[in-house]
Amino acid sequence: MIETYYAGAYWPARQESAEECARRALIFFTTVSRSDDFFARWFIPPKSRRHAPRALELSVPALQELFVQGRTRNDEGGVIEDLGFYLSSDNGMRPGKHQGDHCSLRIQCGCYAKPISNVCVLSLPDTGPHREHVLTGPMLSSVLRAMANAWEPDWAIATSHDHREMLTERVRTGTFVGWVMYFPRHRGPVPSLPEPVRVEPVEELGTLVTLTPERFTVSNPAHLELAAHVQQVLESAGLLTPIKP
Repeated sequence: MIETYYAGAYWPARQESAEECARRALIFFTTVSRSDDFFARWFIPPKSRRHAPRALELSVPALQELFVQGRTRNDEGGVIEDLGFYLSSDNGMRPGKHQGDHCSLRIQCGCYAKPISNVCVLSLPDTGPHREHVLTGPMLSSVLRAMANAWEPDWAIATSHDHREMLTERVRTGTFVGWVMYFPRHRGPVPSLPEPVRVEPVEELGTLVTLTPERFTVSNPAHLELAAHVQQVLESAGLLTPIKP
């Protein structure tokens, strides 16, 4: 089985307008595109197979319109205000694109209905030529850095779905250690961590922690041992408390 990966940023209730969400989304798209050309073009999924996907226009007015269109509605068609705005996109909807060689993105923002979290989650390539150079510690650090600058989340992580499944109980109760993590300043300082863990600042916002520069996998006992040790250290430092509702 191929180990698949994702990157996600999470933050608690934060009431924001569609325009504010659009401005943050534009920061994310613009910043992540600087990491690699693979992230430069995005598409809006069609409503049915009869329609072709359309290119995502990266401007505040265009993104604002999409967020407004993505609002959650009740059975009568009325907008549920406190659930904020939703946007989905994909960078693989092009003719001749290798199946699986793409990212899908979902954003929920402006939600202030407790205890629902706001999220920006990027599903990473599971096959194809881009998988090898995207699934590296430095590249995923760049992705989380873009998420941190755009969304100012309470926590962000890039790791494999298999690793998350191994930590099912931990996932339900709070944050957890994965391949690459982001901690905002308000969670506190990151303590000293063993080699080969890399710790680097994200401007004045917080800190990135990368367990290993090579691909983190659940099939590597050394990776799991390192993650368990870092988990203990970060828990003792109070950095892995649940996201506040």
